Amino acid sequence: MENNFSKFITGLQHIGIPTNDIDTTVAFYEMLGFRVAFWTVNEKTDEKVAFLKMGDITIETYENERAVLVNGAVDHIALNVTDIEAVFNLAKEKGFCILDEEIQFLPFWENGVRFFTVVGPNKEKVEFSQYL
Repeated sequence: MENNFSKFITGLQHIGIPTNDIDTTVAFYEMLGFRVAFWTVNEKTDEKVAFLKMGDITIETYENERAVLVNGAVDHIALNVTDIEAVFNLAKEKGFCILDEEIQFLPFWENGVRFFTVVGPNKEKVEFSQYL
């Protein structure tokens, strides 16, 4: 069976980790060798957001004051896609549990990102995200 998603997915875009203390989280990952690539505020939720990079790995950490602080508390993985509209339609066609009614936009990075999130078979969140 052909995997229709594979023609749109180019790799892991980031790992989303919520935090109650973004400064401590950023300092920890900087000690590990990550560098802050982008700081912003998600104005929709009034959350501070930092993207940290090391090689091909990107961590998105965001201060939402609701981090559960238990082992395994990664919020989501995000997959980089080339055509967010096509992937959204394919996810609907395949019957995925889509958490967003429509494709979302955030003004992150140079031109923003469009994304949506689905629930995986283990209740994990998988975000499909396209840099604009």
